[in-house]
Order: sequence, then C-alpha cells, then structure tokens
Amino acid sequence: MTSRRDLLSLGMASAALLAMPVAARAAAAAGAATQAASGPFRILMITFRGETDAERGFRDYFASAGIPVEFIARDVKQNIANLAAILEEIPSLKPDLIYTWGTPVTLGVVGPFDAPASTPFVRDIPVVFSLVAAPVQSRIARSLASSGHNVTGAVHVVPTDVQLRAMQSYLPFKKIGVLYSPAEQNSIAIVDQVKDFCARQNSTLVARTFNLNAQGRPTADGVEAIIADIKAQGADWLYLLPDTFLGTVYDRVTPAALAQRLPTFGAAELAVRQGGALVGLISRYQSVGQLAAAKAVDILVHRKAPADIPIETLKRFSLLINMRTAKQLGGVYPPIDMLNYAEVISLGKDGAS
Repeated sequence: MTSRRDLLSLGMASAALLAMPVAARAAAAAGAATQAASGPFRILMITFRGETDAERGFRDYFASAGIPVEFIARDVKQNIANLAAILEEIPSLKPDLIYTWGTPVTLGVVGPFDAPASTPFVRDIPVVFSLVAAPVQSRIARSLASSGHNVTGAVHVVPTDVQLRAMQSYLPFKKIGVLYSPAEQNSIAIVDQVKDFCARQNSTLVARTFNLNAQGRPTADGVEAIIADIKAQGADWLYLLPDTFLGTVYDRVTPAALAQRLPTFGAAELAVRQGGALVGLISRYQSVGQLAAAKAVDILVHRKAPADIPIETLKRFSLLINMRTAKQLGGVYPPIDMLNYAEVISLGKDGAS
C-alpha cells in the first residue's frame, strides 16, 4: 500500500497553493493603472457548458489584482458546432484576449499548432485555456514549454500515473475500465497512458467508447449496457478520465456504475462533487482558473507572447472521497491512513452534503 509520504512525493500535495492574487497585485499595479486610464481589457470567454468554478476563479483573479476587465461570455451549450457563430463575432467584439474552456473549444479556436496559415483559426489574438487535459497530445501545443503559437494555459489533470497509484492505494486492482469519446484526442492520449501503466503493473485495461449518433457525436444512449459489460469483463474500477463529453453525462454514468457495484475514480473535481464518484485526485477548478488568469495577466499587462509562457499544472492536488458513495457500494471505505490527508465529503444526487 502506498503511504502518505509516497503520495506526497508523487505530487499530491506540496508547498502553499499559488498565492497568486497577492503576487499579481504587486506585479501588475502599474500596468493596471495605465489600462484603467484607457479603458478595461476586453476578454472573450468561450465555455462548453456554462460557467464553472474555473471561470469564477479567472474573474476573481483580475478583481483581486485590481485590473479592469470587460468580460464577454459565450457558451457553445455542449455542441461544438455552435462555435462557428461565436468565431464570426470576434471581429466586431474586438477582444484583447480569448479564454477557452476544454479541449474541443480550444482546438476549435486556435487549431493544431502546425495548421497551415490558410486555415480559419484565430492566430492574431492571444488565447489562454483552462481545463485542457493533454495540450501536447491533442496538438494544441508543440510542447509544454512553448505552444509554438498564440496560446498558453493551465492543465487541470493530475498526471495519470499519480492518479492510478492513488487508485491502487484505495483499492488494489487487476483490471481498470474506461469509457471515453473516440473523437476527443485528449481522451485517446490518456487511454494510451493508462494502457502503458497497466502494462508496467501487470494489470489490464478494459476500454470502451460511447456510442455515436447519426451525426457522429457521442451519446449517452446505451451507457448502462456498456458499463455492465465493463463490469462483466472483470474491471475493479471505472476510471472517469477527463473527457469533455463524459463530464456532461455523469448523471448517467455514475448511477450505472453504482448499480454494478463498480467503484469510480474521477480525474476532474466535478466527477466527485457533482457526479458522485467514489474518489478523485483532482486540481480544484477555481485554482485552475486563477492559474489561467495569471497567464492572461502576463500577456495583457506584461506584454508577453503566449508562446513564451509555459503551459503548467498546479503544484498542489486534492484527494476527495465521497463517503455516501462508499456506503452505497457496500462499504468500500478508504484505508484509515488515507483519511489523514483526504477531504471527506458526503454528497447525494443533488450535490448536497
């Protein structure tokens, strides 16, 4: 069993988290004063499923730093096809910076880093993303050190091997089940990472994809049968990887897993707090939004190019355990020593404690 010290060394906790608003107030004061005289910055915020704590953290960072900003909110309403109309608005909106949520939206705005100049992606306005799990593997960025073009941002996902070791510490496994969208490049990349981990640990991956509708988009139809099949194949866990579509159907996925007595491990905060997953090793959305905002300040106030600003993840992660789900699974409770550093919650279907 992995000890607390081992998990800490894997990055589950570290020194104090960011303290970014204080640093931003000191570093950006002169630039903010100059900008206030000429009018606020204009930031277009494009989200996938409405505002989350990431956007609230992003906005709060600017407010704490005293930097005047006009936020323009647009949402694709869980349908990436709606992005085209938002992109058509950009010339009239004249944003100084674009904030994007998630891999599909970010790719739809900036495109792959090596896309030809003739492609209709935004390349003349700086872009900062949050909630992108694998920016290099999805070809948003050439590397984490430099995207190679007009984008930088904040990764919200704890390294895959660290998550899987935490999963082992809670409940050892021989088989891991995953359910993902076949069109999401970040999901494919993470599934490959899980496969590599399983090969090293002499365990097995049971991978299934969502069904697709007539338009080729993932659908929750048949998800209960898919999860029943994952369980029938002998999976000890269902790993809820950071898949954008999966995040919209937790209300179908986690009850189906509960019905199969299949524990769920979430890579994203909402998987546990709203989705009812048993446990998750996560970066808090609000803190991810603050990290993205710090990068936006570097661009807007300090005039740094996005390609010169590294893409980063947080330095501190949180282990969330849902005791209500543990009880519903028949008493799949965590090891006693894990309770020394985990945040224990007890959430019902409505997300209330």
